[in-house]
Amino acid sequence: MTTHLVAMGGGGFSMNDGPSALDRYVLGLAARAHPRVCFVPTASGDSAGYVDRFLRSFGELDCTASELSLFQRTGVDLADALADQDVIYVGGGSTANLLALWRLHGLDAALAARAAAGDLVVCGLSAGALCWFDGGITDSFGPHLRPLADGLGWAAGSVCPHYDGEPGRRPAYHAALAAGILAPGYALDDGAAIHLVDGEVDGFVAERAEAHAYRVECDVDGVRELAMPLIRL
Repeated sequence: MTTHLVAMGGGGFSMNDGPSALDRYVLGLAARAHPRVCFVPTASGDSAGYVDRFLRSFGELDCTASELSLFQRTGVDLADALADQDVIYVGGGSTANLLALWRLHGLDAALAARAAAGDLVVCGLSAGALCWFDGGITDSFGPHLRPLADGLGWAAGSVCPHYDGEPGRRPAYHAALAAGILAPGYALDDGAAIHLVDGEVDGFVAERAEAHAYRVECDVDGVRELAMPLIRL
């Protein structure tokens, strides 16, 4: 079974007027021509406005769009809700709240079971990108950016979204790496994404001309950034 993971630093319909190049890229990875796409807006508290934006945006694309709410559960079994989905699209918001609720409801286990059962694409931006890694930099805990080190671990190492979009992201990420709180990983500008296949890096893509992705590591000489080659969509 093949699992594609597309983690966006920012972008997609959330930061554009309608569906974007990254959204279309994600759909192109699905195993069927007219994929079923499920939006999971847990990180935003299942914001109704956010769900409406997703449904309107993906209504313009060749897919069947739906959403999975944990705040408005109506007796739907999670395994049944995920069984026929080709793409799981996770929205932005609070990564810490997302992880807590997914684990409380068992959505983390249900997603893992779905990935083991057949080809699947998972993706998201900001919190929807960070959640899949071992850890990263988040604003989940208030106005100050902090490291979070208990992600789902579908992708090894750490990630920092919004690398060029929020001035505090870069120094916070460097500090967490230097302190050994986070493992080496990747920094993603708004509009840039990392694509992994079965946990291995397949490449990098961007929907903004000025967006970049970086490998970020720390050694005895300090924190080092390496710009990664990427495809402009």
